Amino acid sequence: MNIKPRPPHQAKKRFGQNFLHDPGVIQRIIASIHPRPDEHLVEIGPGHGAITRELLKRCGRLDAVELDRDLIHPLAVSCAGLGELNIYNSDALKFDFASLAGDGRPLRLVGNLPYNISTPILFHLLQFADIIRDMHFMLQKEVVQRMAAGPGGKTYGRLSVMMQAWCEVEALFEIGPGAFKPAPKVDSAIVRLIPHAQPPHVIDDPAHFARLVTSAFSQRRKTLRNSLGKLVDAELIVAAGIDPSLRAERLSLADFVRLSNLACKTAPPA
Repeated sequence: MNIKPRPPHQAKKRFGQNFLHDPGVIQRIIASIHPRPDEHLVEIGPGHGAITRELLKRCGRLDAVELDRDLIHPLAVSCAGLGELNIYNSDALKFDFASLAGDGRPLRLVGNLPYNISTPILFHLLQFADIIRDMHFMLQKEVVQRMAAGPGGKTYGRLSVMMQAWCEVEALFEIGPGAFKPAPKVDSAIVRLIPHAQPPHVIDDPAHFARLVTSAFSQRRKTLRNSLGKLVDAELIVAAGIDPSLRAERLSLADFVRLSNLACKTAPPA
């Protein structure tokens, strides 16, 4: 009986799949991660296993979270004999990464994140910052620029403030579309995120801080007096040492933390 081979996997647009294939780029990513055998590596979206295989060769063990069930079997086959690969068929947006930290070792996260949902994944991962040593992600170049941006520019926004509040952000290098199949219509970049062991600014109420930052950047052209009117009044903004006629992009991380902490301290008891 002739058994027909499985047809090659076709990238699924709904999953934002663009598979890395350039050997030079792969080796550069691995060198940036510098994985070691005694570390707990977790890959998000391993896809065809281009990075997975290289990580396994160096670590001997790897956890992987993959949403597309059609990739699970081919991935297991292509990685057979390279080490222990534990594949979780799950959505990274809903996955409990704390469930992987039972051995007490901090997690090192790696991944080519789907560009269409990369920001929600990043915010989801911030919930697990206390069990994560570092993260190395491939993202749309524009997203990495926004994450690393400082106050005053058009790229500085909610993502910049929130990521820098919880992590050290380092843009490593850029990658052209030709390194992927199918080639995306945008350039990509590798970013390194290291959760702060000691946050640069203590945030008294993270939930309030997040609401404040979101509100401030929700309508960028508005002044703080108008964009934050439902959360804090102009007098409190002044009391925090901030000009209420400024726009959100002019405020530093320290400004946002100071304003949020002051608002929490002066709020009437519930």
